[in-house]
Amino acid sequence: MVEVTVTPQSSLADRPVQVQVRGLSPSQLVTLRASLMDEQGECFQARAFFRADGAGEVDPGSHAALGGSYAGVWPMGLFWFLQPDTLFRRLVKRDVAGSPFLVRLEVFNGVCLVTRPQDQPLASCVAERWYVCPGMQRVPIREGRVRGALFLPP
Repeated sequence: MVEVTVTPQSSLADRPVQVQVRGLSPSQLVTLRASLMDEQGECFQARAFFRADGAGEVDPGSHAALGGSYAGVWPMGLFWFLQPDTLFRRLVKRDVAGSPFLVRLEVFNGVCLVTRPQDQPLASCVAERWYVCPGMQRVPIREGRVRGALFLPP
């Protein structure tokens, strides 16, 4: 049974996570895809192609991506190389304290350049990427022409 995991499952957006895929056949070619929907409903995606090792595992932190959104060993590549489906859109988090970005990680058999709605992943999981830690206090700043927010840790 194929399984994809992200550790830790919930983390701050600037903290590294470890993505692992287990249960594949040795030397199986797979596509690992990360996707998220921003607050405006725009989809961002990144994908990388990997060949499983002799134990049937893929670890982007130690196995080189063969292509896709990037190539080589990039432990956080699936998060760093997220691109919008619509040109000229930027990934911006407006509600930094209220909710995380939910990044869906999926594993597909073979090389999938485009995934259609009928394509079923071998496995999937969701990672929460928060922009503030629990207990963070947000203080609005309005002084003269200065506008901003001060974030104070607990």
